[in-house]
Order: sequence, then C-alpha cells, then structure tokens
Amino acid sequence: MSKNNYAEDIYDVIRTIPEGRVSTYGAIADYLALGSARMVGWALRNLSSMHADVPAHRVVNRIGELSGRNHFPDPGLMAALLISEGVEVKKDKVVEFKRHFWHPREGV
Repeated sequence: MSKNNYAEDIYDVIRTIPEGRVSTYGAIADYLALGSARMVGWALRNLSSMHADVPAHRVVNRIGELSGRNHFPDPGLMAALLISEGVEVKKDKVVEFKRHFWHPREGV
C-alpha cells in the first residue's frame, strides 16, 4: 500500500473486482488494513474523471445494498451496470449476494 495516497490503493483493488462480482466497502478496507469502511466510501465519492477505469458500481454495502447509487450521475446507473454484467438487482439490492460476493484476498 502506498503511504501517500490510500485512495489510489483503493482504486487499484476495485479495478481487480471481476466482472459479474461485487465486493464491499468493508472487505476492501479489511484487505488494505485501513481500519474503516468509510475510507473506501470517501475515496469512491471523490473519484475523478481520470479514474474512469474504476468499476465503482461493483462496490456495495455489507448486505448487498447499492448504497452508493446516489453518487452516480443517475441513481439507476449502478444497478444497470451490474445487471449488464449478469448480476441480478431488485429494489437496489444484489440478489444472491453471497454468490456474487468477491473478497480481494481471492485475487483475480
């Protein structure tokens, strides 16, 4: 993990989440030993256009809810992107969350 910018480390981990899978703020924070899932949320809220390659739609809360959806240009975009990858979403929550969950320890 870089000492200067933990947000870049978070973005690097998110880039490794496989298509059709989701991870959580907490799993990413745990993997990077950040101590707080909120740090992951802060980094995602501050994504810039230079990080267009970060699939932020693949990060959900600990029970599979699309809690970050309101930070997308359109709140429905997060669900639409997940659905396009084969992840079923109903009422802003990943269906069969445990089946789609991916922890960074798994690697790619």
